[in-house]
Amino acid sequence: MPSAAAAAATTPARREADAPPEARGLARDAVRMLVASADGLTHARARDLPDHLRPGDVLVVNTSATLPAALPATAADGRALRLHLSTPRDDGRWVVELRDGGERFAGGAPGDRLALPAGASAVLLAPYLTGARLWLAALDTDGPPLLEYLHRHGAPIRYGHVPGEWPLRDYQTVFATHPGSAEMPSAGRPFTHELVTQLIAHGIAIAPVALHTGVSSQEAGELPYPERFTVPAATARLVGAARGSGGRVVAVGTTVVRALETAARADGTLAPAAGWTHHVVRPEIGVRAVDGLLTGWHEPAATHLLMLEAVAGRALVAASYAEALRSGLRWHEFGDVHLILAPRER
Repeated sequence: MPSAAAAAATTPARREADAPPEARGLARDAVRMLVASADGLTHARARDLPDHLRPGDVLVVNTSATLPAALPATAADGRALRLHLSTPRDDGRWVVELRDGGERFAGGAPGDRLALPAGASAVLLAPYLTGARLWLAALDTDGPPLLEYLHRHGAPIRYGHVPGEWPLRDYQTVFATHPGSAEMPSAGRPFTHELVTQLIAHGIAIAPVALHTGVSSQEAGELPYPERFTVPAATARLVGAARGSGGRVVAVGTTVVRALETAARADGTLAPAAGWTHHVVRPEIGVRAVDGLLTGWHEPAATHLLMLEAVAGRALVAASYAEALRSGLRWHEFGDVHLILAPRER
C-alpha cells in the first residue's frame, strides 16, 4: 500500500531546487526548515537548528564525501551516454547506471564495451540484483588510480532538475572527509562551520558515521540496495551515553538512519560496525536508535518516505508534506530541509 506521504507528495517543477542556494543569494544555512514534532509544524531556517535541540542531544552526521562519479561514455554504435558509478564491490567490479540524456538507458547487454575519456573503458558484465537499471561492470582507467581518474574526467552526478553544471565543492558537506558517495549525503549540506560551532556551544554533540551512497534514481517500489558503512566505536559510546542520560539521537540524513539502525541493538544502543548494510528501515520494523531526523524533501515514489514514517509515523509525515507543498518548500539536494523530532517511548 503506498504511503500517505507518497500520496500527498507531488513535486511540481517550480518547487524543485534547480541550483545551489548560494546561486539564489542564500547562505547554505539560510535554506528553509520545517520542524515537525508533537507540538505541530513550525517554519524556521536551517541556522535555527540549535533552537530546536536540547543540551545532551547528539547529532549524527555522515562523513562520506561525494565523488565526481559521472563520466561521458560512448557505446559501440556511437551513442553518447553517461556512465554513473554507484558502488564499488569487494572484487573490484563496480555497480553502475547508464543514462541517455536525463533518462535511464534501457539498452545494454552483457559484454558491451563503453569507451570512456582518455582511453579508459567499462565492460558491462551482468545486470545487478533483479532490476534492469543497474549493471555490474569492469572498469579500466588505462593507468591512473580510479579516484585520480575521476577527478580528472568525472563530474558530479546530476539529474534533469539541475540544468546547470556546478563544481564538485557545491556537492560536498562540511563533514566530508571520506571519499566514496556517488551522490551527496545532502541533508548535511546546510551546515556551515559557524552552525557547527553554535551547536557545540549549545551543548549538542556531533558524532560521525560513514555511509557511502549509491545512485539515488530508484524506480517506483525499488528498495535500497547494499551500501558500505562504518559506525565507529566512539560514536557508539556517545550515542549510548546520550540515551542513558535522556538525550535524543538525531540523524542528519536517511543515510545516517540506515547506518545507525544497522548497528543498533534491541535497546537502542549501538555496537561498532562496518561493512555492507542490507538493512531497509520501514514502518513495520520501526527504529531503535533514532529519535529524530534532519532530511531533505523526497520524491513521492522514493522508499525514503517509508523510512520517515518509521521514525515519525504516517500522520506526521503526511502533514509535513502537505505543508511543504502549501508553503512552497523546495525539493532535492539543493533544496530546503525537514527536521522531524518524533516522540518515542524508550
